[in-house]
Amino acid sequence: MLFPMLPYENEWIPPTGYDNRIGIVRESSLHRDLKIHYTGKGGIIEVSTGYKGKYVSDGITKTGEIIEVQIGSFGPLKDKIKHIAPLSSIRIIHPIITQKYIEVYDAENTRCYCRKSPRKGTIWDLFKALVYAPEIPLMPRLTIELAMVAVKQQRRQDRQGSWRRKGISIMDTELTAVQDSLILSGRDDYNVFLSSLEVEPFTSRDLGNIARITPSLARKTLYVLTRLGIVKRSAKKGNAMLYTRILDTVSKGEF
Repeated sequence: MLFPMLPYENEWIPPTGYDNRIGIVRESSLHRDLKIHYTGKGGIIEVSTGYKGKYVSDGITKTGEIIEVQIGSFGPLKDKIKHIAPLSSIRIIHPIITQKYIEVYDAENTRCYCRKSPRKGTIWDLFKALVYAPEIPLMPRLTIELAMVAVKQQRRQDRQGSWRRKGISIMDTELTAVQDSLILSGRDDYNVFLSSLEVEPFTSRDLGNIARITPSLARKTLYVLTRLGIVKRSAKKGNAMLYTRILDTVSKGEF
């Protein structure tokens, strides 16, 4: 499903001097566009939340749901979510980049070329971010929405970027479309990640082969699912840990 971009449908305009608030400083266009998109018309962005307004959240919808956009690790959200969750429902938006076009500029800001990145993100990328805060999905009234997005990224040949990019710096990343989403509203919803497994007990290698993910990502996935109570370690086979599903949470969902 393709959701058309309405990047400024939220009519709230920050007052003069508001850009010193947490969340706006050093904010990427991707983060900004997602929080406006999901806060929606009638909502407010950059709002004080938590006890006595201790935190600043990305937005709150007109129905009162708090929006948090988290592009990277969920680790920094641990304390914030713990304090906000008892007070209001929360939706964490985690973008999965399924399509990326890269524009490269020279030091004088002249565009040199544009190419399509061969890498496509998948729903399994969630566990790279969740491994640092695996209990967050257990918080009350919390939903994680994986937003499958297309983006355009601008880079500059300034010799100040990562050596992996041969010194090319990332200038900004812009949202061009929200293509689809997967909503995870409770612990049982995470059984969707095991729906294709036909063997039990199973190893991280079994999961990696079925999901077509790296051994490292398979281990992170099983670590999180263990902490969520979806699977448990049952035995060892040589050096490999064997896992089984915890039956009272098995779901028929499939993605």
